Amino acid sequence: MLRIFDVVPKGENRFTGESDGGGRRVADATQLLAQAIVATAKRFPDKEIRSVRAVFVRAVDSEVPVDFEVDVLHEGRTMADAEVTVRQNGRRHAMVSVLADVPTGDVVRHHAARPQVAGPEAAHPVHMPMTGRDLRVVDVVDVRSPEEVGPPELHAWLRYDPVPERADLAKALLAHFTNHLSVSATLRPHEGVGTSQAHRTISTGVMTVTVGFHEPVRWDGWLLYSHESTQVGSGMSYVRGQVHTESGDLLASFTQEAMIRPIRPEDAAIPAAARL
Repeated sequence: MLRIFDVVPKGENRFTGESDGGGRRVADATQLLAQAIVATAKRFPDKEIRSVRAVFVRAVDSEVPVDFEVDVLHEGRTMADAEVTVRQNGRRHAMVSVLADVPTGDVVRHHAARPQVAGPEAAHPVHMPMTGRDLRVVDVVDVRSPEEVGPPELHAWLRYDPVPERADLAKALLAHFTNHLSVSATLRPHEGVGTSQAHRTISTGVMTVTVGFHEPVRWDGWLLYSHESTQVGSGMSYVRGQVHTESGDLLASFTQEAMIRPIRPEDAAIPAAARL
């Protein structure tokens, strides 16, 4: 059993991302995912973390210790699998499946091109505090505003100082931001609905996150996170995304499922203008 609290650069202890109202003691779901990556890497020091799949079933109090239990399912010469159970006060709050391996030479190689969007110098700074992180969003001034209407996608430039040298910490840092703008991307086409309403008139919450890391994971300077919401309905949304370097290397791909539901029955009547 491990207790880990220093995976990402230290900033505000409480989750200040899009799906929080700003005052709740709720830990960021992908903070837990990042910590699970580090916990598993400590168990498999001779292998690389290749992918993670997390299911979040309960919110985690950001001011109470969290335990990470690593259960090894398979440990071979080149491949290994583990299940990480995230517990708080003896209760299970999340499960993370982790695949690790020893990278080999290529048979073939290709990757998706970086989206051709405005660079970080033309993007809009966003206040989402974490020490050492600079965040800028392309073409959107306020990602939480119901008045920011556009296609169901968001592109965000991030720069970290410092960039971790350890592979597991670098991957934990990449995974940490994969959920922060997905609900905003989903709501963007729907006028009158935005994440500023989260925990007021609509209930939002990350339910699953998957991340695949494409070796090698090395970068300096800016990263581009691209989010595309492909479906929302029946109270759930689905978003897929990619992480590129500014020079165009694809470092990771990710998906997210999130709950988006009315808090009160009267809030379920979405204005006609908000429907596509």
